[in-house]
Amino acid sequence: MMRIAKGRPFSLCISLFSVPSASSFSSTILRFRSRAFCSPIADQFRSRRKVYLTRESSNNQLNTSYVMDSKTMPFQKTSSIDGDDKHPHVWSSPEGGQRIDIGKQIFCNRSLNMRSIVAVGFDMDYTLAQYKSDTFESLAYEGTVKKLVNDLGYPTELLEWSFDWTYMVRGLVLDKKRGNILKMDRHKYVKVAYHGFRELSKEDKVSTYGSTLIRDAFDEPEYALIDTLFSLAEAYLFAQLVDFKDKNPGKIPADYSRMYKDVRAAVDLCHRDGTLKKMVAKDPKRYSKYINEDASIVPMLKMLRDSGRATFLVTNSLWDYTNIVMNFLCGPRAVDGCSDLNFDWLQFFDVVITGSAKPGFFHDENRANLFEVDPESGMLLNTDNGTPMPQVDTTLRLPLKTLDKGCQIFQGGNVGHLHKLLSIESSSQVLYVGDHIYGDILRSKKILGWRTMLVVPELEKEVELLWTFRETRKHLQLLRNKRDHIEDTIHHLQWSMRFDGVSVENKEELLAEIDQLQSQQERVRHSHQEAQRECHRKFHKVWGQLMKTGYQNSRFAHQVERFACLYTSQVTNLSLYSPDKYYRPSEDFMPHELDILAS
Repeated sequence: MMRIAKGRPFSLCISLFSVPSASSFSSTILRFRSRAFCSPIADQFRSRRKVYLTRESSNNQLNTSYVMDSKTMPFQKTSSIDGDDKHPHVWSSPEGGQRIDIGKQIFCNRSLNMRSIVAVGFDMDYTLAQYKSDTFESLAYEGTVKKLVNDLGYPTELLEWSFDWTYMVRGLVLDKKRGNILKMDRHKYVKVAYHGFRELSKEDKVSTYGSTLIRDAFDEPEYALIDTLFSLAEAYLFAQLVDFKDKNPGKIPADYSRMYKDVRAAVDLCHRDGTLKKMVAKDPKRYSKYINEDASIVPMLKMLRDSGRATFLVTNSLWDYTNIVMNFLCGPRAVDGCSDLNFDWLQFFDVVITGSAKPGFFHDENRANLFEVDPESGMLLNTDNGTPMPQVDTTLRLPLKTLDKGCQIFQGGNVGHLHKLLSIESSSQVLYVGDHIYGDILRSKKILGWRTMLVVPELEKEVELLWTFRETRKHLQLLRNKRDHIEDTIHHLQWSMRFDGVSVENKEELLAEIDQLQSQQERVRHSHQEAQRECHRKFHKVWGQLMKTGYQNSRFAHQVERFACLYTSQVTNLSLYSPDKYYRPSEDFMPHELDILAS
């Protein structure tokens, strides 16, 4: 299928021919003339946004002519719609609607018709604001180490440590009691395990996690789940502490569980005293050091609002930091890279809720108070479910309301307040986009029934590698099939020797053949394991493919499949699709179906 950019004239050359003989062919020239209606989305919705959807049409016409001649032109892949930093090619632009690179596609687990969505919500940290792991995570790591040493009495040697931001991945599980880091498949079988930075042998894995009468659930409080990008630094620090404790007996008297608890306490201290966010916010010229710039955010928000949908922001960050980050993401840049602090970005949202305390926010019975935020002063004003309350002290001078009341700003509250503010009639009318499989996606999907989209930045590289190494994966499957065939043959020969009537000579021949097959089996097994290990390292040197553990989906992939209706590498990939798109999942296959279809 070829998609044509709207609003642009074009010509298309195709030759249709048949070959009656080897020496000649007839060519058919076709001429088409067609009309199609086209209306720029931004011109369709001039009135104030409502929660319900509206549809209007314009009389703008696009005349398209297809000119055919007898010369054939090979079709080439259309360019992806990356655009450039200043002029991103969103779907609603004249250049939009082209082929989308696989790394920027949106993948669908459950059917989602965007026409039924009346409000689209976003998390901020790691969703709209994509932090740079090499700088922001290093900042988090350094702050946590200082808290461990200065506030919790850990050895000063820790201050000399450094952080390898590429080592840990999402989806890992920390065994607090044993000091192990685990990667498991969707059935919760441990496939990769490290004690600190030392890999555990297969025998150690089986004896620790595979030989109990009752299967371990691998959940809190004995285990910690590394499901966010922000958790990678604390996981790496925990592994370092385990190694340090083992090599330096007596230097850290705490056991592994206590060490992890101290790491979590140090991280919480960094959050409570604002260590991390103060470092990011203190110098406007350095915002880009910690946060990726994305020029598609504003066009995406405009397109969603011009399509008649409400937009909202729900973040755990407080107002002062939220305003700084959103100004950086949505505001104009000066020559020196700075952006003036203002409230222009609020025009892209109907409701902004800061300090939401997710995942507790998603519980309607959570009786957290909802305060209105004065953007100028940051002062919190009492509300009655979002409605301003009269002040008892009439002498109190309240901030002047100079902002457009199109966007309301709040702190706290719960999902019930949000539904009321947006006049949501059914939770299935809401699409929420976040990065946290537990705090954003699982709770909003499982408790509320919101439609969900998970942002997985690692996915862009993963799918590109999958495409690059697709032949390698086919070769691995052939080796696996070969192993199965040799094994079945050996079993059949061994079985045949158990029956009477087999002569001594035949037994000797069978034994020789079995011995030869077993040698072949060992060579193929070794080749298969080495090839699989090499393929494993191409995705990640330690943990392999994010969404796979061996031949099974990983625990992380299983959660994505269960709780995310859609998933993609960047939030702004939404801008590459029609706001009315019907997302449909691919067909599910059982193993017996795959065998039949592959034959």
